Amino acid sequence: MTIAFAKYEDYRVAEEIALWILASSKQSEHTQKMGDKTCHIAMYPWFAMGHLTSFLHISNKLAERGHRISFFIPTKTLAKLEHFNLQPNRLSFIPLTVPHVDGLPLGAETTADVPDPLHSLIMTAMDLTRPTIESFLQELKPHFVFFDFTHWLPSVARSLDIKSIHYCTISPAAVGYLLRPGRNNEADLMEPPPGFPSSSIKLFAHEARGLAHASLLDYGGSISLVERLLISTTECDAVGFKTCKEMEGPYCEYLESRFKKPIILAGPVLPEPPSSTLEERWSRMLDRSRAKTLVFCALGSQCVLEKDQFQELVLGLELTGLPFLAVLKPPRGSETVESALPEGFEERTRGKGVVHGGWVQQQLILAHPSVGCFVTHCGSGSLSEAMVNECQLVLLPHMGDQIINARLMEGDLKIGVEVEKGHEDGKFSKDGVCKAIRMVMEVHSKVGKEVRADHARWRDFLLSKGLEDTYVNGFVQKLQALLQ
Repeated sequence: MTIAFAKYEDYRVAEEIALWILASSKQSEHTQKMGDKTCHIAMYPWFAMGHLTSFLHISNKLAERGHRISFFIPTKTLAKLEHFNLQPNRLSFIPLTVPHVDGLPLGAETTADVPDPLHSLIMTAMDLTRPTIESFLQELKPHFVFFDFTHWLPSVARSLDIKSIHYCTISPAAVGYLLRPGRNNEADLMEPPPGFPSSSIKLFAHEARGLAHASLLDYGGSISLVERLLISTTECDAVGFKTCKEMEGPYCEYLESRFKKPIILAGPVLPEPPSSTLEERWSRMLDRSRAKTLVFCALGSQCVLEKDQFQELVLGLELTGLPFLAVLKPPRGSETVESALPEGFEERTRGKGVVHGGWVQQQLILAHPSVGCFVTHCGSGSLSEAMVNECQLVLLPHMGDQIINARLMEGDLKIGVEVEKGHEDGKFSKDGVCKAIRMVMEVHSKVGKEVRADHARWRDFLLSKGLEDTYVNGFVQKLQALLQ
């Protein structure tokens, strides 16, 4: 077997590829015997844990239906995700050595390994894998390659007669509102783009200002994230989303009209229930609380608050008088969450509340009967997990598409309450945190009754029998239509 490495004389990597292809040859033969209707799909997501897991969820759904998946993943990160592979006979991980880039710590592979300012260097490292990815694709010959931020993949795929699918981990509403050609200054972002569906989505001054600034930053070389996504959506063969037309239909129609290419929906793509059990220290704590009384707050792996906002958040949790578990990153300038807590906080909340700086089993915690409220940063993965559980949503978006997600949840779907922030400075208070939690938790609250009813309706819809099968099967049919 010959492996071509144009402009890339790294024999160690060439050897890795040869060994992987040799090991997978038997699986390839098995897949070919399954019939012409099965597809081979390569996956190359952005190296952030939320993106990797989102791609892995859809990979499991597709592999379950007989399709072969080749999933590119950083070598050391493989151990963190391989237990989520539910279809090992058809879903194969391909470990990638992430090239070192000046400015990155040695061995850094994903955004979880570095602070926010260095995320663009992870993208630079991914761009350097282009020759390796091209060689893999040339040998594997998949029908499709799914990607998100590697904007050069459509041209590579086209040269190899492979269809490229820009699989978005963010919502159609967010893509439609934020991804606009031309200027992206504060004034532009305060208003939706021309033709955008009528909705509850709007931005405040501080949000538009932050997004305008972020849109100009380099994101791996002399190109911004907005430019990457515009190129990706313009040059790919189709754009895929993890959503349902019943929830975001108008936004999907808007994008299809704007991009002039198929928008294909995979449905909710819900993760499978975990096979593990909750760690004893958390199960003991949650078991002590009465049903639907505990507040669980988790703002994701990338949200780092300023110290004053960190303290306002935990003080707001304390002010509710309810038991709570807060999973937060140490704020800026602090080594640990414990060192950043307000004076006397630990003594006042001992036995009732915990602030934890490490990883927890979020899916299992959300499903625990004691959890009545989830304070979330509105990442798409966290929202998916929350919507199929009975805890009510308090929305505290931090950046980017999370802001649009929050407006969609509160305004369009009416299944959550957003914490009030200053329109100009974007700061929230302990009183605002407490107010939002009480609104969704209090039995006689008018807003609480409404969001509980709407949440229950959407939960029943997402868990309705046959919904996921219908969407994933339709997703596959639309993929296969691209090959004709």
